[in-house]
Amino acid sequence: MGDEFYSIIKLTSGEEIFSLVSVDENDGDPIILLQSPVIIKHIHVNGNSLVKIKPWVELSTDDIFVIRYDKIITMTETSDEKIIQIYNNYLNSDEENYNFMEEGKVKVSDTQGYVSSVEEARKTLENIFKLEDTKES
Repeated sequence: MGDEFYSIIKLTSGEEIFSLVSVDENDGDPIILLQSPVIIKHIHVNGNSLVKIKPWVELSTDDIFVIRYDKIITMTETSDEKIIQIYNNYLNSDEENYNFMEEGKVKVSDTQGYVSSVEEARKTLENIFKLEDTKES
């Protein structure tokens, strides 16, 4: 079996997948071994850059897949650390709860939002309107 490398693969079916890949020579006919292949979509929403990841074969419990070389249009090795990190984070996370990862995401602080609960905000607004009503009288 050959060396492992991260690769982006375009299949004859039109699918683009990302995976850790190994090439195995089988009697002169190369076979591609894919470890945990995923489909990665880059999405732009409201000025944010998001990455959506989902398994290539969603209902399988296996993580190794074999495809023949003639089913591949093109395959390119990638060393893009950001994509590799997103892929590895996805594999190490709870897949059911991993939908989107926002690039450069910052946690919300008290100064950015979520300053109070709904109940506290309601009381504050009621007090403001009560003060305005007393000033008008």
